[in-house]
Amino acid sequence: MRLLYVVLSWVAFLLLAPVLLLHRKTRAGLLERFGFYRPGSIPEGGWPRIWLHGASAGDLQALAPMMRRFRERYPECRILVSTITNTGFLMARERLRADLDAVLYAPWDLWGATRRAVRALHPDLLVLEYTELWPNLIHAAHAADARVVLTNGRFAPERLGAYRVLLALAGNPLRELDLLLMREDEEAERALSLGAPLERVWVTGNTKFDGLGLAPAGVGEDGLRQALGLLSGTRVLIAGSTHEGEEELLLSVYRRLLAAHPELKLVLAPRYIDRSGRVVALAEAAGFRVARRSEGADGAAQVLVLDTIGELAQAYRLATLVFVGGSFTSRGGQNILEPAAQGKPVLFGPNMGNFSDSVQVLLGRGGIQVADAEHLQTLMADLLARPETCAQLGELAAQAVRQVSGASQRNVDLVARMLGQPPRRLPGRPAP
Repeated sequence: MRLLYVVLSWVAFLLLAPVLLLHRKTRAGLLERFGFYRPGSIPEGGWPRIWLHGASAGDLQALAPMMRRFRERYPECRILVSTITNTGFLMARERLRADLDAVLYAPWDLWGATRRAVRALHPDLLVLEYTELWPNLIHAAHAADARVVLTNGRFAPERLGAYRVLLALAGNPLRELDLLLMREDEEAERALSLGAPLERVWVTGNTKFDGLGLAPAGVGEDGLRQALGLLSGTRVLIAGSTHEGEEELLLSVYRRLLAAHPELKLVLAPRYIDRSGRVVALAEAAGFRVARRSEGADGAAQVLVLDTIGELAQAYRLATLVFVGGSFTSRGGQNILEPAAQGKPVLFGPNMGNFSDSVQVLLGRGGIQVADAEHLQTLMADLLARPETCAQLGELAAQAVRQVSGASQRNVDLVARMLGQPPRRLPGRPAP
């Protein structure tokens, strides 16, 4: 059956190639995606050589706490990170460079590309994030005697049928995983139902909770506050990670809030910064004074568009209230714990299917789910009229995030037990 998957993966790639090679998220790094790397782009030596893969910027942020703990436990290790999207690559290179040795584009899950990538990176450990189950990559790493681990494992219940078909075609790569570190008991049960060996399945939690510690007040805030033209004490509504169709709703909500709170500012942070121009145009068409963060603001703007990478978490510290996007669309939500960790009340829409565990953490503890834009406006008006309640909800949210941390350390402890001691010398690999 594996041979059938190898053939089908090439057929699927050839059919999708025009989209993959032209799409803004996947068109960069063409050679690396086929397993060819520039001389000097991959560091030599080190033990263990740890390859962590996350599809996007959010996945890599969830892996970041594990990178730091691997570095603490193994000072001589090499940490190599791969991703699929351009934004993930840029974010890792700009924000995580202190914790890793190389950032690369992941190979397509094709028989030749994955084998070349494994030979070039020669990992001792491959860590896959979330649902990144790439059968050819897993098989290539396993065949090269690397340990393969799934972390923050998730199997959506509505997709179990599709997983069974994929796993059957690929010879069930779950049996080639050395550890499956799952987010919840229910996820572990689904992994077992799909054929994962019982002794390799552990429930350790979600590492994304570990990278969200409440930052000290004032750290890094002044520069961003000045760039956004916000005076100290200004009340700010921040809408983070918004998607197409949500900005219009938020601008309408904001207009109604201005009647009672004329000093209120709105910061819109689109999930994809290449949409920033459209967001600016929408706000201007609605009659607001608008400024971009990248161009600076003088305080006269009512609506500020955050069009930079890596500043949203810092911007949340400036907020009075936060709304997180992707939740009024079919996207299934975005990260609601990031603003919660900054001690802010967090509101989000009804569609949070991809972040159900985060919803469970925050509901009733600083997080509020709304049914629609009308409900959002009503609750925001009420909270703006009660600043003490806002502060209390923010503290509850920060406490909730602190209480669910620790998955990264548990994961690294289990991996360390599995890896054991460094070998004296591995044939065909550089000496540590």
